[in-house]
Amino acid sequence: MTGTSPKHDVFQAIADPTRRRLLHLLVDQEMPVTVISGHFPMSRTAVSKHLRVLSDAGLVKERKVGRETRYRMEPEPLLELKRWLAFYDRFWDNRLSILKHLVEADGVNELGTAVKPVKPQAVDPLSSD
Repeated sequence: MTGTSPKHDVFQAIADPTRRRLLHLLVDQEMPVTVISGHFPMSRTAVSKHLRVLSDAGLVKERKVGRETRYRMEPEPLLELKRWLAFYDRFWDNRLSILKHLVEADGVNELGTAVKPVKPQAVDPLSSD
């Protein structure tokens, strides 16, 4: 076993809501950690740790500009996530197709057999039955 810390994968990186917010913040612009940390109710060190996880997963790139480090989002690693989710889309599509069929098929139960509508019966509140 080596002494280096393990790299984070895309799934681990986006599992945390703070890191998802960081990615959202960095979609359209490059920012230094001082500006980024102003958007979060935590210390600059905590934000830097989240950025490190995103960087390890390849979702964030950093570059030095003078004395500051600027961060920007790198969307390519999200393709792994997209491919993984695409495999499971067929299950959603199947469920939605079944639901659509059931909603549109008036008078048919989930097994596809016709169901007679039940008419409410008038009840005489004074009867003893």
